[in-house]
Amino acid sequence: MTPIVITVFVLALYLHAQQVESTARLDFLWKLQATEEKEEMEELQAYNRRLLHNILPKDVAAHFLARERRNDELYYQSCECVAVMFASISNFSEFYVELEANNEGVECLRLLNEIIADFDEIISEDQFRQLEKIKTIGSTYMAASGLNDSTYDKAGKTHIKALADFAVRLMEQMKYINEHSFNNFRMKIGLNIGPVVAGVIGARKPQYDIWGNTVNVASRMDSTGVPDRIQVTTDMYQVLVAENYQLEYRGVVKVKGKGEMATYFLNEGPPSS
Repeated sequence: MTPIVITVFVLALYLHAQQVESTARLDFLWKLQATEEKEEMEELQAYNRRLLHNILPKDVAAHFLARERRNDELYYQSCECVAVMFASISNFSEFYVELEANNEGVECLRLLNEIIADFDEIISEDQFRQLEKIKTIGSTYMAASGLNDSTYDKAGKTHIKALADFAVRLMEQMKYINEHSFNNFRMKIGLNIGPVVAGVIGARKPQYDIWGNTVNVASRMDSTGVPDRIQVTTDMYQVLVAENYQLEYRGVVKVKGKGEMATYFLNEGPPSS
C-alpha cells in the first residue's frame, strides 16, 4: 500500500503545483490586462484633456474637470481689465471664389486655414502666454488677454502690452504670407481695453466667449479701421504711449452705438534699447 500512497501523494502534489502555477499565470495576466487598461484609460483622459484645453482656457477646463456640471449651470467670470483684439482680413471675400479650378473654393479655405494656423502658432509662443484665443469668425481672428488671475497684471499691465505686441506680430506675419503666397491680403486690427464678462455657453459643444461694451468697441475698432493698420481706443493709447509704443493720432471716428470717438494707430512697439 505504501507505493500507492506515495504515488497518490506525489500526484496530488503535482496537481496542486499545476493549479498554483495556473492561478499565478492567470493572476499575472489579469494584472497585466488591468495595467494596460489603466494606461489606456489614462491616455484617453489625457487626450480628452488636450481636446478640452483646445476648446476652453486651462483654468476654465480645470473647473469643469474637477466637478460634474449640470446642463443648465452657467459658468462666468467678471474680469476687471481685459485687452481685446479683432483682426480681420478685409479683402478675403474678394479672394474667395467658387470655381472648378480651385475645387469650388476649397483651395481658398485651405489658404485661410494655413493663415489661421500661423496665428495660432504665434499665440502659443511663451511671450504671448497671457493671451487667449477666443474664436475665429469667418476670416476674423479674436483674442484677449488678462482673463484670469495668472494672466492679469494690474500693476505692470504686461497683458495689455503683450496683446499689442501680438497685433504688431500678426501684421508682420501677414506681410510674410503675402510675399510667399503671391497674394495681397490686407488686414485690419482693432484693440480696446476694459471690463468684460467671460463665460461658457451651451451644454453640448460648449463655447467660451467674452461679452460687454469693451468687446463691442474693440470690434468697432476693427470694422472702422484702415487696411494694414492697427486702430486703438484712447484708453488703449494711454497705456501704450506711457510704455513708449509708437502711435499716431488718427482723428475722430463715428462708431455705431457710441457716436464719435478719438482713435489712434499703433505703428510699432517701444524702440529697442
